[in-house]
Amino acid sequence: MDVAMVIPTYWAREHSIYWKEGDAIYDHPAPLDGKGTLLRILKSINVLNERDFQLVVIAVATAPEIEEKVERKVAGIVKSAKLDVETMVFGASHLKKVHELMVAEGKKEYIDLLKLWGYSRVRNICVFVPHVLGADVAILIDDDEVFEDPNFIMKATKFIGKRYGGEEVLAVAGYYLNENGDYHIKKPLSPWMREWGKLECMNKAFDKILATKPRLKRTPFVFGGNMVLHRKIWEKVPFDPNVPRGEDVDFLINAKMLGFNFFLDNQLPIKHLPPPKAFPIWMELRQDIKRFIYERAKIEHQKEVKGMQRVKAEDFDPYPGCFLRADLEERFERACKLLAEEYKAKGDEKGYKETLKNIEIAKNEAMRWKKLDAFRLFCDIQNRWESLMKWANKREIRSTMQEILVTKNI
Repeated sequence: MDVAMVIPTYWAREHSIYWKEGDAIYDHPAPLDGKGTLLRILKSINVLNERDFQLVVIAVATAPEIEEKVERKVAGIVKSAKLDVETMVFGASHLKKVHELMVAEGKKEYIDLLKLWGYSRVRNICVFVPHVLGADVAILIDDDEVFEDPNFIMKATKFIGKRYGGEEVLAVAGYYLNENGDYHIKKPLSPWMREWGKLECMNKAFDKILATKPRLKRTPFVFGGNMVLHRKIWEKVPFDPNVPRGEDVDFLINAKMLGFNFFLDNQLPIKHLPPPKAFPIWMELRQDIKRFIYERAKIEHQKEVKGMQRVKAEDFDPYPGCFLRADLEERFERACKLLAEEYKAKGDEKGYKETLKNIEIAKNEAMRWKKLDAFRLFCDIQNRWESLMKWANKREIRSTMQEILVTKNI
């Protein structure tokens, strides 16, 4: 079984500028003139007993004009790690050649699925590269984590591709431990956070799945930075570009619609040590509401389609199911009003206005997806993705792609 480990790493402009209007939004991209966390995760690979895998590092920039610098920066960090693992960096220069090949082959419709822009498209690249390299399994890791368990690879590949309880296991979720070795998300809960209830729902889900037997069980949630996927699932299931964040959980919903279940392994933790988030709370909330409204519409608009099964919000309880129901906008409005008051009390006029603006955005998003068929939109994306996977499997296409991917930049 050929295994690829894929680590996307996100980089922004230098400290003095960091972010401009129109740049991509990620939780905590490293400033180009900073150290970031990539070297830390790379060095921690040395604790692993098994290193018989290909390592792919995806260099992601928040703006097109810094892509070349980011690719060089990432390549330099990878080189300095001096790993005894076959390693390659995939950056904008490689993607450009991939897109050029698609255009030459009359396959422009694939380009939008593979971009170094937005979490979902980056995740699609995270499985596209292993696909072209001929891997059977992809282990998706984030660069703000640290390996501590020497047997991580053995555990990650223990069940994948095998039968468990009469079902073939094609997607396994590990989980995160914080700096104190706890899987709970622990933050002081202000009134708006209690009203929104996201942390409460997530911790409830973690207790239900992580803290109970058996070791492997179906899960309604997944962590994008500790995810093990088999070729058979990524050949069918795309990460949906319409989702601005939470692309990991959305992928699980998509997989469920296509008849695949995720299994959580409660013996597959990884230490998660993220830097502080780079953007204000109102911005994260704005992305969350767009995501949940779209996912709810995708579920509500389901129709009978060959090869797909109907899913319900309760299939994803406690989380994210609690955010896929009819009371979503009302809960969001109450939370935003409380958060706006917090901003106002601090004298943050922009935070106050943008938070109240979120309420209108939520209403507009809900109206938009009542008119548009979110499920049909996803089906179109899924059909294009499956077609892309088959095209990339062609011997001559795969050979050309591999030549692109192994271009040395480290």
